[in-house]
Amino acid sequence: FPRCLSKAWKDLSCSWFDICHLIHYLRLSHHLIILNYLICTFDKLKSVSSEDINITDAVFDGVEVRVFEPPAKRDERLKRSVVYIHGGGWALASARTSLYNNLCRIMAESLNAVVVSVEYRLVPEVCFPEQFHDALRATKHFLQPDVLAEYSVDPSRIAISGDSAGGNLAAAVCQQVIPNFKSKPKLQALIYPVLQAFDFNTPSYQQNMNMPVLPRYVMINYWIDYFNGNYDLAHSLVINNHTALDVGQALSFRGRLNWTSLLPSSFKKNYKPVIQTTGKAEIIREIPALLDVRAVPLLAENETLQLQPKTYILTCENDVLRDDGAMYAKRLEHAGVEVTLDHFDDCFHGCMIFTIWPTDFSAGVQTRNSYIKWLDENL
Repeated sequence: FPRCLSKAWKDLSCSWFDICHLIHYLRLSHHLIILNYLICTFDKLKSVSSEDINITDAVFDGVEVRVFEPPAKRDERLKRSVVYIHGGGWALASARTSLYNNLCRIMAESLNAVVVSVEYRLVPEVCFPEQFHDALRATKHFLQPDVLAEYSVDPSRIAISGDSAGGNLAAAVCQQVIPNFKSKPKLQALIYPVLQAFDFNTPSYQQNMNMPVLPRYVMINYWIDYFNGNYDLAHSLVINNHTALDVGQALSFRGRLNWTSLLPSSFKKNYKPVIQTTGKAEIIREIPALLDVRAVPLLAENETLQLQPKTYILTCENDVLRDDGAMYAKRLEHAGVEVTLDHFDDCFHGCMIFTIWPTDFSAGVQTRNSYIKWLDENL
């Protein structure tokens, strides 16, 4: 366990999941609805402005957003901007919860930037690709010249960013926006992003399979829910049956996700690849989105990666997704993109938003400050 995560919080996170899964098992409600109710019901904040920041709720092409605007400074013409996409396994949290409201407010104040926080629809109300479509529509709407002018934003100083599942959506949106839209982001900043469902036995998945906050089985269930799949597939996914050597649909992607060549030795340690000789091709036929780059940006072809902007990727040692971020960083580097991989040895998945009581961790402040510092220096 990471030293910065107390036993009380480890036990509490496990208890929440256990209670929600019991309710789901009893068919009283979907476990994600219950969990999101616990997370959001008493924590959503209204868009309350102050002298330091103007906070408003808006709708961008049918997608709700929360916009954070610092007051205009004397002789200031245009501001820089960040489009932020929150995490939560495509199923949990909200741009309006105190954790994300606080993060985006601090970003806007620290960077003197307009921050647009996207309130995309969640599982189980909708599944892939609707979350991606919401994030893409909101971003494309904001990038229109008249909208940027309305918010006094410099079109050459825009970043797309997100954490966890939001990092997934940010990377996927960036891959789609850049070749297809006139206004292009200057940067992308991905915080412990989830980027692939091809290999659930990377070294970080093996090392952190039982880590609190995001154990491997929970991440796999998030993927299954995102794709509206069947939980009976979980065991096959755990042992990589869906990408076995005899699964023809996966063969062309294998070289794009070879962690033995993409990860540093300090990450690989003594872990061995888990590659099945024979598997279940019907899984890919049932859920083709497992290989859809809009859902799994790490599998994008090199021609797409070459077009990506300067990139920041934050990873944590105590996180099953550590290697997703590290592999994407290496693939982007190989494609000629300037990348900063910011790795934290004693931090855990989700830590960056935990900066206010009662979940105020030093790891959260440390990672948040490093992230904002990079944005300030590069945006």
